Amino acid sequence: MEKIFDSETKIMEVLWEKGSMSAKDISLILADSIGWNKNTTYTVITKLVNKGFIERKDPGFICSPLVTKAEVQKNEARSLADRLFSGSRKALFSALIEDEKITEEEIKELRSLIDKIK
Repeated sequence: MEKIFDSETKIMEVLWEKGSMSAKDISLILADSIGWNKNTTYTVITKLVNKGFIERKDPGFICSPLVTKAEVQKNEARSLADRLFSGSRKALFSALIEDEKITEEEIKELRSLIDKIK
C-alpha cells in the first residue's frame, strides 16, 4: 500500500464516515469543513484513484473507498515504526505511552491485545 498524505486522508475520512458519495458532495463537505475549493478536492480524488485507495464510477463521479481505515492505520503505523524506530514495534509503543497517563482500563485493554498475539 502506498503512503497516504494528510490531504488524501481528509477525503478518505469523509468516505469512511459517510460511505460512497459523489465527488461534488465530497467537495461541498470539505469546502464547508476546511475551506477547500472544488478543484483541490477533485485533484486529490484523482490521486487517490491512481493509488488504488478509492474507486470512481460514472455517472455522477461516485467515489467509494477501496481500503478500510484500519488497513491504512496499520500501514501507517508499520511505516512509522520502520522509519523512526528501526522496525521495532516495542520502541514505537514505548514512545507513545512513556509520558502519558494510562488508566487501569486502558492497561487492561492493552494487556488483552498483547495476549491475543501470543
